[in-house]
Amino acid sequence: MAPYKDQLLLDITSEGLRIQIVDKQNRPMFDTGSGVMKPYTVQILHELAGFVNQVPNSISISGHTDSAPYVRADSAYGNWELSADRANAARRTLVEGGMQPTKVARIVGLAASVPFDKTDPAAAINRRISIVVMTKEAARAALSPEVANEPDVPAAPAALRSAEQEHAGGGLPDMPSASPANDVGSAVTVPRNLRRG
Repeated sequence: MAPYKDQLLLDITSEGLRIQIVDKQNRPMFDTGSGVMKPYTVQILHELAGFVNQVPNSISISGHTDSAPYVRADSAYGNWELSADRANAARRTLVEGGMQPTKVARIVGLAASVPFDKTDPAAAINRRISIVVMTKEAARAALSPEVANEPDVPAAPAALRSAEQEHAGGGLPDMPSASPANDVGSAVTVPRNLRRG
């Protein structure tokens, strides 16, 4: 991972250690309207697969798009579907790189709802994936049968409140600020060779 340490942005969210790939040249991870990764992204994810296998935690993979509306002429396929396809492409690439398939607890498509570049939602760098090495509590919640079996209608108000809190500053930290990996504490285990400081 050492050759890529300057291209990995680490920060802490309520769910665990978030890893985002940030290209030094501000290249996107995907072409416009595509779920196919750029070759440099594949290389980084193949390396990241080894790190994911070293930690006992499960991961969540989120796909993102820029704000440009994407709709195929022949269907209702849009940014939401595209972002989910990007998350799944990252999962496949990590598995190709040697990650155990059972490490994945969740795949999420977020469309343009969480831009990396908040000042320019249409920026190419917003076409990306993010990986969260989940705390044990977050992984349990993601895999809980009680959560999976709840009806959609009653759960919607809580989900909306959560989304409102995130956009009001109560959720994900502003990007691209990052916390050093050695500040993670006991919530997420980070291999010694990836710790900064």
